[in-house]
Amino acid sequence: MTYIVNEKCIKCKLTDCVDVCPVDCFYEGENMLVINPDECIDCGVCEPECPIDAIEPDTNTNTEEMLLVNKEYSTKWPNISKKKDPMTDWEKYKDEKDKFNKYFEKK
Repeated sequence: MTYIVNEKCIKCKLTDCVDVCPVDCFYEGENMLVINPDECIDCGVCEPECPIDAIEPDTNTNTEEMLLVNKEYSTKWPNISKKKDPMTDWEKYKDEKDKFNKYFEKK
């Protein structure tokens, strides 16, 4: 098992989770974060820190696609190890559905 960032993070990019990660396995894209599943030690301290429930175990149902996204983009995006300010209008997007198809940025 590992933890992944799901599509709820898109357009929000809250970084409370990054601050508590003991192994710095988060990576930052233009409008979301991902976790490198090979670096994650499955400690789970990040999951309750996310105020929008954008972190979940990869053993949950329907996580296969986002596991692949986390795996791929954690090798392309820069590592992030410190908390940053969230995206300016994150509250506008926090409850929106189907954010991956609408807003995912490959950069």
